[in-house]
Amino acid sequence: MNMLRTRIDLDAIAHNVRVLKRAAGEAQLMCVVKADAYGHGMERVVPVMEKSGADLFGVATIAEAQRLRELGTELPVMAWLWDAASQDAAQVVADALADDIQLAAPSLDHLAVLVNAGIPATITLKVETGMHRNGIDPADWQRAFEMAKNAPHLAVRGLMSHLACADEPDNPANAAQLEQFRAAIRQARAMGLEVPVNHIANSAATVQLPDTHFQQVRPGIACYGLQPAAGFAHELRPAMTWAGTVVNVKPITAGEAASYGLTWRAGKTGYLAVIPCGYADGLPRSIQGHLVVGISGKCYPQVGRVCMDQILLDLGENPFGVQPGDEAVLFGEGGMSATELADATGTINYEIVTRPGGRTVREYEGGIQL
Repeated sequence: MNMLRTRIDLDAIAHNVRVLKRAAGEAQLMCVVKADAYGHGMERVVPVMEKSGADLFGVATIAEAQRLRELGTELPVMAWLWDAASQDAAQVVADALADDIQLAAPSLDHLAVLVNAGIPATITLKVETGMHRNGIDPADWQRAFEMAKNAPHLAVRGLMSHLACADEPDNPANAAQLEQFRAAIRQARAMGLEVPVNHIANSAATVQLPDTHFQQVRPGIACYGLQPAAGFAHELRPAMTWAGTVVNVKPITAGEAASYGLTWRAGKTGYLAVIPCGYADGLPRSIQGHLVVGISGKCYPQVGRVCMDQILLDLGENPFGVQPGDEAVLFGEGGMSATELADATGTINYEIVTRPGGRTVREYEGGIQL
């Protein structure tokens, strides 16, 4: 057994995609698999998603899209984050289009690269609707729509944007962004672009804001079973468990301190467990005092400083006989959930599931037989 592992439940991935497919209704389902499928592993996750209802895949970078093609997916793939100012932009775009990758253009400069490439391509125009992160500004919409319309080699599949506050369904920013998005669609169509497939709905919007669905939705974190917003009912099943192995159990006397800086002292005589996981593996040093680890159904607090390679757990008097070789769940089934750990440390579950790395090895269970 590997000392540190993420266990990925492929049956949970399949279940989540089916849930999202139902939630999408008539809209197409783009499963977002950027960042190596949110830390779950593209190679094993993507085939399961394909067989469970995904219509296409979305990634951030062209390199990620090319990796999908290398893995053999025949579904449409779109990338939306690329460098139009690099010296080799034209060649990068040409290579992407040769791999049948659809690109998004989030600025006039990006669109100009696609226009000047002269290569037949299906593209999406990313428009700014209020998040002010990436997208063609409203003042440039007319110029962008003209450029795209006048480039006969470009087929504009649609417009896309991103909701800033979809995890807050009653936030008025959602309605404002939707109206801005609808205005962009109306203007594009008035200028002769059909834009048949438009999308703005992320995970939170897919599951709780049906008026945002348009012709396509693109959930990410929900595909992996984590709630994109607090306080709503859902059928999603978390797919990842991060676990280590107890490598040592040693005594400590009341008043003795442990780990770097001796920042924690034992309140009474007992035992500590050593787990081979540290900040080099993605466990943040700042997590000290917030992490509770599950061993055989019991919970033990992490104590002392997080080291590069290991952490300590306070076993108390060790009444349940924890011993070397036992599994210790950092988050997931048998321990804290990724969301609980995120809440405890002031972050979001998206960050938690993409953190495991270093010496962590992925292990898979279940899944549709391929």
